[in-house]
Amino acid sequence: MRLRFGGDEQLIQPRNVLITGAASGLGLALAREAGRLGMRVALADINEQRGEQARRGLSENGVECLFTYCDVRREQDIRNAVQRVVRRWGQLDILINNAGVAAAGLFEAIPADDWDWLLDINLLGVTRGCRVAVTEMKRQGHGHIVNIASMAALTPPPGMSAYNVAKAAVVSLSESLHGELAPLGIDVTVVCPSFFRTNLGESLRAPDPVTSARFEKLLAHNDITADDIARDTFKAIDKKQFLVLPHADGRKAWRQKRWFPGRFAAQMQQLARRLRR
Repeated sequence: MRLRFGGDEQLIQPRNVLITGAASGLGLALAREAGRLGMRVALADINEQRGEQARRGLSENGVECLFTYCDVRREQDIRNAVQRVVRRWGQLDILINNAGVAAAGLFEAIPADDWDWLLDINLLGVTRGCRVAVTEMKRQGHGHIVNIASMAALTPPPGMSAYNVAKAAVVSLSESLHGELAPLGIDVTVVCPSFFRTNLGESLRAPDPVTSARFEKLLAHNDITADDIARDTFKAIDKKQFLVLPHADGRKAWRQKRWFPGRFAAQMQQLARRLRR
């Protein structure tokens, strides 16, 4: 991109963004929004077929992009993705830790293996991404890390303890890094959407079909789309905003929990009684 100031023409380099879990859902919406804003986009995902389809779709719309296989359970995969961005485009400006999975069910019904699986992806996958990004961004002297959490981190509903815990830890990690990385010129944003229409249900682990159906209903009930959340995310990046709460009902629930904790707790207990019928 070239801009003219007076009689001088200056070359403005586009920003480079790496997005995990970018082959579908919110990750793909984020990639499309980044491309619309003129960024160069690296899509990272474990689904190579969807990833290549997403890359082709972006390329056909004039977006400079690449796809790289990346399992966030493997730090070397994330490191390879970052190094590929740096080799091709010179630097990594933005990392969005978006890859995630879901588990639902009453606490005593969720097996230990599901806890390990979910925490490895939703929490440790984010910490791996942050660790690799910080190494590169510290070297180059700037950068922006975005972690996708959930309103479940701030207003945890019953029947989703493993998911709630992982996302709450992502918020805490983001808060820690927000202060710790500022002296290095690295900004941090954490995004906490409520449930919205996405393909998160594809990864769902649940103990029974009733729980699965309830979770799918949560995903389908809201009018806000992945595209809306993607737009809010990039607006926050430009403003260097830390916390993003895209849903009005989520902001309302968060305020109620902070200002009227007893009322909020009573509502959660009432919901839990319905789940246990």
